[in-house]
Amino acid sequence: MARIIAISNQKGGVGKSSVATNLPVFLAAMGKRVLLVDMDSQANATLSLGISPRKLPLSIYHAIMGQVSPSAIIRKSPFFGYEIMPASPDLAGATVELVNLEGREFKLSQILDKVKDSYDFIVIDSPPSLGMLTLNALCAADEVLIPVQCEYLALEGLEQLLNTINLIKENLKPNLRIAGALLTMYNKTNRICRDVAKEVRREFPGYVFDTVIPRQVALAEAPRYGKTIMQYAPTSQAAQSYRELAEELVSLTYNNSDQDNFNQGNLNPNNFNKEQIQ
Repeated sequence: MARIIAISNQKGGVGKSSVATNLPVFLAAMGKRVLLVDMDSQANATLSLGISPRKLPLSIYHAIMGQVSPSAIIRKSPFFGYEIMPASPDLAGATVELVNLEGREFKLSQILDKVKDSYDFIVIDSPPSLGMLTLNALCAADEVLIPVQCEYLALEGLEQLLNTINLIKENLKPNLRIAGALLTMYNKTNRICRDVAKEVRREFPGYVFDTVIPRQVALAEAPRYGKTIMQYAPTSQAAQSYRELAEELVSLTYNNSDQDNFNQGNLNPNNFNKEQIQ
């Protein structure tokens, strides 16, 4: 049965879709069977794998609305063991259409229940918001991986997301776990990057991934060509970082006290001088 991991952060521009598309390819390279579920109506993850959202006859929208079976929308990627449930612009309408449906928070969970035995990992790319689609992603997940851009404002977004996760655990999904925070867009020459990384690790000791995703041009260029970083720049530092992240995730184990420590973290953005931001 698959480990279902939501890649989530309500703040946009933190590298969420980059993580969602590149992590699975390195898991697949380790021999894991992986499904990427694109739950963002912007369909960045879908585009990043070279699939045109506007030309799709069927997408995750049609499965959520009960129009087709989940298996009907699954597409293969160029990599063996790596498949995707793509998104299309239609998904934006699902937010409104789901409002009056019974069990609306669990529509994605019901879809994944039908296919999860075929995979080792299911990775969900959730929207940069706290709407119905993100709620579905979190309720379907076993774990949440939180990309945190190494900048001042990212700390406030992390605290808000943790509050939301706690509400979901209290009311909808008690066994939802936090895989950890992943530092992204890291530039070791930038002081604010170093300070943010230090602050996050101090507040959540042992619960931030050792792997750090660097800020590299190749990561921004690869989606333009519909390629993962493994295809586009396999020898780059970014590719090596994603390889290390996949290895770290596979070996990850959970401790209840660690979960409590993460949930009780108290990030303080005021520790930073805004004038330091570059």
